[in-house]
Amino acid sequence: MFRISSLVRELVEPTPLGPQRRPAGPVVIWNLIRRCNLTCRHCYSISADTAFAGELSTAEAMGVLDQLKAARVPALILSGGEPLLRPDLFEIAARAKALGFYLGLSTNGTLLTPGLVDQVEAAQFDYVGISLDGTEATHDRFRRLEGAHARALAGLRLCRDRQLKVGLRFTLTRDNAAELPALLQLVEVEGIDRFYLSHLNYAGRGNKNRRDDAQHRMTRDAMELLFETALGYAQRGITKDFTTGNNDADGPFFLAWVQARFPRSAAHIEARLRQWGGNSSGQNIANIDNLGIVHPDTMWWHHPLGSVRERSFGEIWQDTRDPLMAGLRQHPRPVKGRCARCAHLAICNGNTRVRALQLTGDPWDEDPGCYLDNREIGLGNGETSAGTPSTSGSRAGHPCFTLAQVE
Repeated sequence: MFRISSLVRELVEPTPLGPQRRPAGPVVIWNLIRRCNLTCRHCYSISADTAFAGELSTAEAMGVLDQLKAARVPALILSGGEPLLRPDLFEIAARAKALGFYLGLSTNGTLLTPGLVDQVEAAQFDYVGISLDGTEATHDRFRRLEGAHARALAGLRLCRDRQLKVGLRFTLTRDNAAELPALLQLVEVEGIDRFYLSHLNYAGRGNKNRRDDAQHRMTRDAMELLFETALGYAQRGITKDFTTGNNDADGPFFLAWVQARFPRSAAHIEARLRQWGGNSSGQNIANIDNLGIVHPDTMWWHHPLGSVRERSFGEIWQDTRDPLMAGLRQHPRPVKGRCARCAHLAICNGNTRVRALQLTGDPWDEDPGCYLDNREIGLGNGETSAGTPSTSGSRAGHPCFTLAQVE
């Protein structure tokens, strides 16, 4: 996860760098259930509104919590499918809180009635994330359900009104990129704590819809808008978190933005970015699916590492005999092409590997989702990963630049 707001605050009120902290265990995203009341176009788990056989029982789930505690996992995100469809969700949540986990809930929001939000509040979830894909018509089309937007927004408001920390999640594609400003305005008007932008990753239904991935120019525009929006809140002294995920090129692109806007802060921000270290799949992020299979992250459901029914999570996670896990933990990672020669490899850590695998069959090939051109990564010409010259131009109030121009 790329935390824009914390870095932007370093521009307004810089703090000493300090030693790098390495978490004792990974953050675990746990897909408790695959069933979902929606069939979203970009779903990585290819969920449906039907029961899936073989899912962990309540007793097995409680045992997994003990495994995660023993593996020193600090935080747990309960996801799906739609986790609110699992009858024992709040029983599992209560046990997780008793064990001391930071606990998040990832939901589509459409099932959040006042009574259910009472239960979410009583369970003491530390964070609730609700997805919106744009304005009403766009969201309902993406979610394939008329009224999904209205119900998700109602759920978001219920959580906000109960003083729960709640965030809006948005997956950027070519079909909804133009609606990002409207969603950011919604965050302002509704008083939402957090906004998370996910770049489209090629997994599950997202792989089938990868032709809808936002073009590189649109991605750059979206990121510049997020940087400027986060800066505006920081300058006003308002605490609001803007984060992104699934494209670690965001780090080098942010550095270029800082070099253009705040050159005196560039060295400090670069040090912060190197300390962040980019993609952490298989390192600080883990996934457990509804069947108890462990994966390097949620986008790697096609790559099993082991089952918590057969071995403990900690044993599975520490086992690097798997070639993918060995590569993900290698420094630098054994990436190829532009990624291997990139001047910012220490910042982005080779980005996500799923897109490379889906398009080339090789997880270590260059990431086709990197939206930086060759000049920006120190390779000397203006071509992108696809070999297409990058375009210039700007959106009003958000100038476009390249590293070559900055330097």
